[in-house]
Amino acid sequence: MQNDLLDLKNLGNTSINWLKAIGINSYEDLKNIGPVEAYTQIKQREIKVSKVFLYALQGALTDTHWNDLAPSLKQQLVEEAEKRLSTT
Repeated sequence: MQNDLLDLKNLGNTSINWLKAIGINSYEDLKNIGPVEAYTQIKQREIKVSKVFLYALQGALTDTHWNDLAPSLKQQLVEEAEKRLSTT
C-alpha cells in the first residue's frame, strides 16, 4: 500500500501541507482519522477548503478520482462533515 501522501490520488502539495498541519503524514494516518474528520479539522483552522477537498480525501483512500465517487457517497460525506462542524 502506498504510504507517501504524494503517491495518493487527488492530493497535491497544498492539500498535503494542510494534512501535515493536522498531523496526517501518511496513508495510514489519513485512513485512521478518516476523510470527514481530516476535512473538519482543516476547516476549523479557517483554511478555505471546498467540498471537493472532502471528496478528494475519500478518493485518496480508495484510489478513486474524486469526480468518480458516487453522488450518494458525496452527499453522505457532506452531511457527516456538516454535522461535525455544527457541533464544534
